[in-house]
Amino acid sequence: MESGLSREQALAALQKYNREPFHLQHALTVEAVMRHFAREEGYGDDADFWAMAGLLHDIDFEQWPEEHCTRCVPLLREAGAGEALIHAVCCHGWGICSEVKPEHPMEKVLFAVDELTGLIGAAAKMRPSHSCADMELGSLKKKFKDKRFAAGCSRDIIRSGAELLGWELDTLLQRTLSAMAATEAQVAAETAAICG
Repeated sequence: MESGLSREQALAALQKYNREPFHLQHALTVEAVMRHFAREEGYGDDADFWAMAGLLHDIDFEQWPEEHCTRCVPLLREAGAGEALIHAVCCHGWGICSEVKPEHPMEKVLFAVDELTGLIGAAAKMRPSHSCADMELGSLKKKFKDKRFAAGCSRDIIRSGAELLGWELDTLLQRTLSAMAATEAQVAAETAAICG
């Protein structure tokens, strides 16, 4: 699968419309998690494409939250993104702000992990280590069940993502946690480099 643009071009496009360190870190986190899942799911040859979808999935969110998954289309086309990448980015908002349904396994993973990475990231900040590397599934499940914790992270979307993939919820939680733990240091270093 071809994205139509290099990572350098994608990063430049992302930074053109995103300045908040929180949003940039989220983009880099989802990029790394998507690359991790591509390899685990047997799509290693397409890992760059999976990662690109993760990097650019919220390109329009910071400036145009009310037009999320709509405004991204012209922004991505202007950057040189191919239609498959644009489709993937649009469908991560399925049922929320987009009618484009995830069909490809990559699109289903993106839909499933987007909200969940936010929840795991928030849970990590509450730990003495400020890391998810030493977080266990049981601890994450407690945070998941506490509706007051990271209330902006929709548990319904995370559950829907697991169903879309045909996975048990615990499987999605554990695998995403493992992916974030494996890529946390890399994401932190790149976020610091980008945000200064």
